[in-house]
Amino acid sequence: MAATTTKLRASTGKANRELVADLQRIGFSEYEARTYLSLLQVNPATAYEVSKHSGLPRANTYGALDALTQKRAVQPVTENPVRYAPVRPEVLLDRLSSDLNNVCDRLKDNLGALENDDRSDIVWSLSGQEQIERKINELIDGAKGHVWIKASTAVLRQHLDALQRAARRDVALVFVVFGQDTEFLELGPRSKVYLHEGNGVRIGGADNLFTVAIDYRVALTANVTGELTGAYTTNPSVVRMAETLIRHDFYMAEIMMAFPEQIGQRFGPNLVRLRQQMFSPDQLQTLLQNVRTLPAAPSTRAAATARSAARAGEAARADRGSGTRGGGATARRARKTPR
Repeated sequence: MAATTTKLRASTGKANRELVADLQRIGFSEYEARTYLSLLQVNPATAYEVSKHSGLPRANTYGALDALTQKRAVQPVTENPVRYAPVRPEVLLDRLSSDLNNVCDRLKDNLGALENDDRSDIVWSLSGQEQIERKINELIDGAKGHVWIKASTAVLRQHLDALQRAARRDVALVFVVFGQDTEFLELGPRSKVYLHEGNGVRIGGADNLFTVAIDYRVALTANVTGELTGAYTTNPSVVRMAETLIRHDFYMAEIMMAFPEQIGQRFGPNLVRLRQQMFSPDQLQTLLQNVRTLPAAPSTRAAATARSAARAGEAARADRGSGTRGGGATARRARKTPR
């Protein structure tokens, strides 16, 4: 009996305190958790013995044993006096896990039916790299028609897996990128890549942002350097604004590639004269510093020449493929030219 009493008075220790906290997280009260742990260590045991071992008042021990019996975590095994034994932990936890999963499934269905579908006025905030990257991947994975993104190639690499999955679903992908290393974005016939302003040069600070618009339905923008913050929404006006931003950058890329010399002469390299009119003093200072420290910018003229040559080559191939003698359409135009 003395040995039993000594054993019942054993300290729960730090490990038991952590177990009590975990049991509370799955619905046990503190007294219920301590009672269950006591019974695991010494059983079968009466309420009096559990009270002595756990250090709980006897009245609270009776209440805890009744509650645990209702939860099917313990069961009486003798009468006069009543002694209790615990349900084995693996059996108890498997049942609790199954019960909780069933409850969560029901709540998912029932709460979803109550949810207001019109939530377009809400803008959700994001903070931290993990949360931002997870949401970007989630939105890309949910795309059905198209994904338009304006971002640096360094950031886009972090979402390559999600982009590849979208390409396999035949989602149209459009990228306006900062940087020239774009081969990894060639994800199939429905993937189009445009260098920002025709050259992909990082110049004004916009490369610190990641902006994506998806299916004319949802948009996200995030600051991906310094303090990592972002926001996403289904608000139609904000989504349209993000779409317009990316769409106009696509237009600008094409125009800059087509008329590099004229634009450079009129507005300065990297559109500095235009930017000076609209930038804040801080933004202007950053711009001028970037301009001074830039390496030789990729030649938009050379790129435009290459594109023209490619188009000419396509036209020549089309002529050859038409089967027309004497050089196809080019030859026909030459014959019509007056002498």
